[in-house]
Amino acid sequence: MTSLLSATAQVQARNGQTQLPIHNSEGGGTIPVRFDGKNLSIMNHTEQDLDINPANIDHGITQAPYERGFSPYEFNGGTTLAISGPDYAVVAADTRLSSGYEILSRNVSKLHPLTTKCVLGSAGCKTDVDQLRSVLDIKMKIYSHNHRKPMATPSVAQMLGNTLYMKRFFPYYSFNVLAGIDSEGKGAVYSYDAIGSFERTPFSASGSGQSFLIPLMDNVISHKNRLDEKRELPKEEVVEIVKDAFLTAGERDIYTGDSVEIMVITKDGIQTETFNLKAD
Repeated sequence: MTSLLSATAQVQARNGQTQLPIHNSEGGGTIPVRFDGKNLSIMNHTEQDLDINPANIDHGITQAPYERGFSPYEFNGGTTLAISGPDYAVVAADTRLSSGYEILSRNVSKLHPLTTKCVLGSAGCKTDVDQLRSVLDIKMKIYSHNHRKPMATPSVAQMLGNTLYMKRFFPYYSFNVLAGIDSEGKGAVYSYDAIGSFERTPFSASGSGQSFLIPLMDNVISHKNRLDEKRELPKEEVVEIVKDAFLTAGERDIYTGDSVEIMVITKDGIQTETFNLKAD
């Protein structure tokens, strides 16, 4: 809107015209006004009184462009969970692929074995996840050809951290957990942020259902704020806990559903099973 003085001058200069011009991003228009020689006032009017020419409204395409945004990332949802044990590690992820309120696929694996004793779980943008897997597979093959042996799980964890850090200025939109067996035969789980900072933890969760899984795991796995004696859980019991956890997350998170893929990693290799979740 223009100021009162300039509006008064415009009305006076136009010999008592009773239309005050408006300039906005949607084109030109006018508002009915009254000028009595000293004071300028806006007349009571409805939307129909406004003289707006529809031909001037171009929604910012040519005449009055406004700011537009572009995001290179697409959040495709998904939840991952990894739990370490004395001689095993369990990693799981749902199989739903989403975009907004649309389910694109009900059977997409978010788990990717890097060795026979190490599995990567990733949620987030599907294209970035695929690209990250491709880069890691290439590095794993180079290491295998050069050293004639597969990379150890702690070394894979460091390699993943380095790979994410190299893309820190344009990060992979991938929320990662890494689970496997270390050189001593113990379960190992690593938690990551977007640019490669990582730590070894008893469990880790990522993705859209992370906020629902972590409090439950704090109670059941880490045994925080409990008075009963903490015991070592067999892998069969941990698998059942994972199923219950994903059922819980699926009730509150629309991006988690359809089924959960569970991989149990031991010194003998990887065992896989699938458990059905809600499909709505």
